[in-house]
Amino acid sequence: MRETIDKKHGRLEIRRIQISTALNDYLKFPHVHQIFRITKTVTNLKTQTTTTEIIYGITSLPPDKADPDRLLNLHRGHWSIENKSHYVRDMAYDEDRCRIRTGKGPQVMAALRNFAVSLMRMHGVNNIARKIRELAHRPHLVLGMLGV
Repeated sequence: MRETIDKKHGRLEIRRIQISTALNDYLKFPHVHQIFRITKTVTNLKTQTTTTEIIYGITSLPPDKADPDRLLNLHRGHWSIENKSHYVRDMAYDEDRCRIRTGKGPQVMAALRNFAVSLMRMHGVNNIARKIRELAHRPHLVLGMLGV
């Protein structure tokens, strides 16, 4: 078991990871090499309230390529990317105020926004919001970005 402790933004975060290969044959999951459990305990230093979250995972990375420290880093990196994506979508597209809330609509719109942001990043765009405004006034440029 490994543990990381971070103290920032008024919070104390403790992450503990446990890894096992004992269930690999039992799971019948293709390419499984390890399972893991991350226990994340967060204490708000101002209010002294504590929350605990348990995350279970399966990975195709064998123990020699993903020790506990690496798996913790990969997990934290995943959420860093995830948070960055949501921030851009909310700031550039005002996604939180979108009125589409039923059926597959929200998933479709999120996929389209992700595609647009990825396309702009592939073209070296740093300021997504500015580029969206530019493309809104010059829609023919979108075809060029798509290679059409």
